[in-house]
Amino acid sequence: MPPEILPRPEEILDTAARIAMAAAPILAVLFLAALAIWACMALRRVRLVRSALADRVTVEVVPTSTFDPSEGEVGRWARQLGRVHHAADGVPARGSAARLRYSAVDGKMRCYLEGPAAASAVLAMPGFAEVEVRAPRAQRDIRPVRFAPCEAEK
Repeated sequence: MPPEILPRPEEILDTAARIAMAAAPILAVLFLAALAIWACMALRRVRLVRSALADRVTVEVVPTSTFDPSEGEVGRWARQLGRVHHAADGVPARGSAARLRYSAVDGKMRCYLEGPAAASAVLAMPGFAEVEVRAPRAQRDIRPVRFAPCEAEK
């Protein structure tokens, strides 16, 4: 009978235990480093979402009395709202979502579109031919330019 070529099970277990004991400190350090990186990324994400939710833009969407959109217009507007997330560059989905809000004031229903300030240009774009988009915040930021009269004009 030839001599045994394979190691005995006790030798295999002994070798595996020695390797695990030697690698344990390295694995512990790697685990702690991965945990610290994950915690920093999660904290950064939370801060991005909070800042995006704190700085949101609301525009009012006012349809005309003859407003009757076609399927193509509705699809185009849906794609436009889908761009809000991409326009809010780097903000996680929770903070970059576009939201439709409805309210009733003095018996009149109003529709508001809300989203991150970074995507305010996309939110203010009209999506339908017979819909006016009112952006009160943007209008307040625009100030007329006034030039001082020249001395030659006096």
